[in-house]
Amino acid sequence: MPTALDAYQVAQRATATGRQLEATLLFKSARQLEAVAVNWHAAERKTNLPAALEYNTRLWALFQASMEEPESPLPPELRANVLQLVRFIDRRTLEILASPDPNKLQLLIEIDRQVAMGLSVTEAATGGDADRAQGAAA
Repeated sequence: MPTALDAYQVAQRATATGRQLEATLLFKSARQLEAVAVNWHAAERKTNLPAALEYNTRLWALFQASMEEPESPLPPELRANVLQLVRFIDRRTLEILASPDPNKLQLLIEIDRQVAMGLSVTEAATGGDADRAQGAAA
């Protein structure tokens, strides 16, 4: 049976701008990665670590695809920076999968949080005008 939280989350997704949605998804990814790091010795880590890394990788793959769109309204320098960040995240993810260590997750968590906060600040500063004028990255 759906809860009030489920209904709220559905409504929030329906009304969120692109940047709000991107920030929300990045915060969610950071929380998933952090939960794995905090519960590193739990039996569920064998399933939760790959799942959290996959979620993060898929999210950043969406950002990558958006940056590679020829009609992207973002400046070329910003697009190049995001693409470099995507490559770094991909390398770090492979490092974690090859040699799991909870400390290695911290950088991915921080990147997700910092980018999400930046999107949130941009959204608050523009009141969503940037999304309506340019479209969202995701």
